[in-house]
Amino acid sequence: MTIRLYPELNERARHILKVLVESYIQDGQPVGSRNLARSSGLDLSAATIRNVMADLEDMGYIRAPHTSAGRIPTSQGYRLFVDALVNIKPLEQHAMHILQGQLKAERDPAALIQSASSLLSCITQLTGVVSLPRRNPSSIRQIEFLSLSSRQVLAILVMNRNEVQNRIIQLDADVSSSELQQAANFLNERLIGKDLQQARAALLEEMREHREDMNRMMLSAIELGEKTVADLGDQKQEEDCVIAGETNLMGYDDLSDITKLRELFAAFTRKRDILGLLDKCLQADGVKIFIGRESGQAVFDECSLVTAPYEVDGEQLGVLGVIGPKRIPYERVIPVVDITAKLLSLALKSRY
Repeated sequence: MTIRLYPELNERARHILKVLVESYIQDGQPVGSRNLARSSGLDLSAATIRNVMADLEDMGYIRAPHTSAGRIPTSQGYRLFVDALVNIKPLEQHAMHILQGQLKAERDPAALIQSASSLLSCITQLTGVVSLPRRNPSSIRQIEFLSLSSRQVLAILVMNRNEVQNRIIQLDADVSSSELQQAANFLNERLIGKDLQQARAALLEEMREHREDMNRMMLSAIELGEKTVADLGDQKQEEDCVIAGETNLMGYDDLSDITKLRELFAAFTRKRDILGLLDKCLQADGVKIFIGRESGQAVFDECSLVTAPYEVDGEQLGVLGVIGPKRIPYERVIPVVDITAKLLSLALKSRY
């Protein structure tokens, strides 16, 4: 997390803001000066507390909702709380045992991703989200062609992670085994080390620049190569995420506006907004928190998102986290997200 400094606040104001935020997170009710005077642990009168609250309101850290004389935190107040005031609590042993039991290395990666999302939702009672693993595109290590008939060829692409991709190509003319070998040699010379998208672009560029100087074999090789990589390059996995516990958010008064709740559920369904938000966290170092409009997505203006990347051998594969109202219990949620990311990384290590 990025730590910011707030030099305009003295220790007394920070303490009162901390107590106010913790009280509002706990019960969701606006906090008045009398309650703060009792719960702050400071020997201050309600009048003094009111003066401090007025200063906090002037600086944009708290506000008065229309229906109450008490105060609630603003997004700016939550940000200060998260950056400088929250007391992170150790993860409960029960929750740790559940996470360790479900996120085991011997499980299938798809099952691990689904479990991580469900566990995040279950433990925090928020909405759990996990983006599917994404790696840098594989590059071509070798291309081979195998004749199935005079006009049918099996194209074999061996990628740098020992992945093998095959496809059957229908030809417009007869081709011999020797011509297929020549085409493979021609393509290997030009495409080894390129990913599928780069390979396709290179073939099209070669065709555009040198078409007039090419003999029949070269033209046939490029056409064969283009047919090989075109569809395979388009078959890349849809960037996606797994979401669990959407209905948990219906229990929070902060998100009770039916129009906003409907928009939020629509975002969960189409996933595009979620993925855009998770993408911002891909290169983050550890836990990252978006509060309200910091997400850049209007649909999450009343929400907070706590995320952490998961990785294998230093390569970040995806992001997991939870979405909830801005008054989520950060002191409990942050370690859950952080440890889940670490355990998922450990479990996936043997699978990638």
